Amino acid sequence: MRVLRRLAAIFVAQALPAAAIVAAAGLALASPAALAQTPEPAPRQVPARNLAVPTTVSPQMQRIVNGPLRANWDLLPKTGEEWKALADAGAAATMKNVPIWREHLHVKVEPAVMDGVKAFWVTPDVVAPENRDRLLVHVHGGCYVFGPGEAGTAEAILMAGFGHIKVLSVDYRMPPEAYFPAALDDAMTVWKAVLKTNDPKRVGFIGTSAGGALTLEMALRAKELGLPLPGAIASGTPMSDVTKTGDTFHTNEMVDNVLVSTSGFCDAAAAFYAHGHDLADPLLSPVNGDMHGFPPTILTSGTRDLLLSNTVRVHRKLRNARVDAFLQVFEAQAHAEYLRDDTAPETKEAFEEIAGFFDKHLAK
Repeated sequence: MRVLRRLAAIFVAQALPAAAIVAAAGLALASPAALAQTPEPAPRQVPARNLAVPTTVSPQMQRIVNGPLRANWDLLPKTGEEWKALADAGAAATMKNVPIWREHLHVKVEPAVMDGVKAFWVTPDVVAPENRDRLLVHVHGGCYVFGPGEAGTAEAILMAGFGHIKVLSVDYRMPPEAYFPAALDDAMTVWKAVLKTNDPKRVGFIGTSAGGALTLEMALRAKELGLPLPGAIASGTPMSDVTKTGDTFHTNEMVDNVLVSTSGFCDAAAAFYAHGHDLADPLLSPVNGDMHGFPPTILTSGTRDLLLSNTVRVHRKLRNARVDAFLQVFEAQAHAEYLRDDTAPETKEAFEEIAGFFDKHLAK
């Protein structure tokens, strides 16, 4: 830069054009025609490397971040029964923690049915005074295949406990019981039921991963149907583009120890749920949808998240649509690792940030 400034001073004194300054510095200005003929650059070769355990996160998060790659990340079931068996095994593992989290965070979970759709009321022992007339509708993650039953309430428990707000968690249908658009249809049925007794401006949507995508899909669908939109949305590391488009699908491949790779279980599960439907459909890849008029939205991701690009692209899409959108990205975390340990300070921080966003934007 120092050399360029000296050259600029010389050429300005001699009244030479800016192109001459660039040329003198050893740079070249390509014409539009030349740029049009330029071949695509070759992929950058990145050497193999070891990733150090970050010292910039809590001890709890260090253990999570430095854990091995998810077991069976490349196991790809072929039938609905095989997917269901895998989902049931995952649910059994999750349910070892759910009762502990309920106790730690002083939250109760009660089954419900909303116009034929299974759900759970997730209620903290103490609801904050400002949240007495507010409600969050939660749609769980799990690549559209995982998280059946009460296992799907884990995020809702964290939100209710840290945010001191009542949450309604949708237990939507999944393969092999039902395929696209079953999850969205069930979530919308619950939304319509909620609208019967609640001011939409006092209600928010929240979800992570497939649930993060579903919160955006619900808003798109509500716009199509002319239904009221919620007061705000919290979309965590959303599966916003299941066509495998995005920079961090490459840069964070084998770095994210949860999703690991687009050739792994999660993208295969989403394709299985799609059941032959066009993956670029905004109701499967909501980043392709029209987000004008969306309510304020908070997005959450991490620097090692395979879906960081999915999250960033949604943020830019919302900002370009003049939507009030806030992006929080956590140090070192892979996909949705802010959901892994209720004692980690990063988990408390994430949900208190989300709670503050809802408090700011939901009607009193």
